[in-house]
Amino acid sequence: MRSPEPLSLLSRFYIYAIHVMCEILFTAVWDFVSSGDWRFQGVTSVWDLFIYGTAMLGIEHMYLVLQHRCNTVTRCFLYKLWAYLCELSSGCILKGLGACPWDYSHFHYNYQGLVTLEYAFWFMGCIILEKLLIWHTLRLRLDDTWEPQRRRQGAMKNN
Repeated sequence: MRSPEPLSLLSRFYIYAIHVMCEILFTAVWDFVSSGDWRFQGVTSVWDLFIYGTAMLGIEHMYLVLQHRCNTVTRCFLYKLWAYLCELSSGCILKGLGACPWDYSHFHYNYQGLVTLEYAFWFMGCIILEKLLIWHTLRLRLDDTWEPQRRRQGAMKNN
């Protein structure tokens, strides 16, 4: 019997990309806290699926390379820098196409409206990302020998 296969790059990309839902929840809560908006309307763009998936695959790679070389705090600092780089570079590209869905110009510590230090607390999100999402995703396996459970004999006789 073959041992189960690890998830493919595309499968891991998909798992990471769907976590854009965190962005939707965050923007809804942020609007509620900052303006008392009870509608809890989260905002994002389909572009964010690709940005999140790619950024998290980069963080996954960093985790694999750095996990035994530096402590969690240092790794998460580097993850946050990577996240800023991904947000800035993808923002520049999308802004050039007239399709950038975010604008942080109203924040005090923003750079070209594409990144802002006010969101630096997402550093804590990087710890959660590493300890829960990446760690578990890398341990998922697909077993092609899986079959649905058969009904019990008694249930089959009654049919």
